[in-house]
Amino acid sequence: MKKNRHKEKYYLTEVDKIADSIYCHHDLMGEVFIDTHSHKKGQFIYTEGGIVYIKTGTKTHFLPARHYMWIPPNVEHAIYPSKPEVIMRNLYFPVQKTDAPFYQTEGIYPVNELLWHLLCYTQKWDGDIYEADEIKFPIVKSFKVLLAQISTVPLVLTLPRPKDPRLEKTLVYLKDNLERKISLTEIASNLAMSESSLHRLYKSDVKMTFIHYYTLLRMFKALEYVLEKKYTIGEIAMMVGYSSLPTFSNTFLKILGKRPSDYLQGNRIYVK
Repeated sequence: MKKNRHKEKYYLTEVDKIADSIYCHHDLMGEVFIDTHSHKKGQFIYTEGGIVYIKTGTKTHFLPARHYMWIPPNVEHAIYPSKPEVIMRNLYFPVQKTDAPFYQTEGIYPVNELLWHLLCYTQKWDGDIYEADEIKFPIVKSFKVLLAQISTVPLVLTLPRPKDPRLEKTLVYLKDNLERKISLTEIASNLAMSESSLHRLYKSDVKMTFIHYYTLLRMFKALEYVLEKKYTIGEIAMMVGYSSLPTFSNTFLKILGKRPSDYLQGNRIYVK
């Protein structure tokens, strides 16, 4: 039991213990929630086997399998995996003020083959890696440099969390009724508001229209269903309120960069 507690809390006790080391940790998640915390180092977090929800400030980021998120130093974040079996691979890097702007900005990016193979090469390493280590340090140092060079455009896999209680109530309603299409008119009626007032509220609170917010919510849930590999694409379309499969597939492509049928290609989990 003591060993498990250490594994669960390593991100609080070990990552920043040595300021100039690069810290490496690979493990099955094994947890359903990691409470809000931060590091003095920047964090590379990669996942396989499902989705990881990462909350920073007023945003919820959807980190899908075979993608990574860069979390800059001192950014408070909480982590929720879609299931305990999700695999997490973490590298924590010291970040200097002279480093590229990439390292100061949150972002989610796909992992290419080069980055993935380097990550797999580190999969048996655990703990601090020092500059004096002539074998490991050049590899993880190169890994950090590569991130800024190959990760140019972040994916928009972020859903702002509403601050207004009315929109919080609406979000619960939308999640509970994803299997059917819901209009702005219906939501406005439920809140006893005019459509124009509700439209302005969405724009001022979450900085996007109701339609865009609702579409993101549906697509992120669809992505979760796709990665579960329990349903057909047609079933998933219906489960998130789309009666037209082409419309669903085209919307999925626009938001997530791949069609649902393509998203599972290249799926791999490398564990020894």
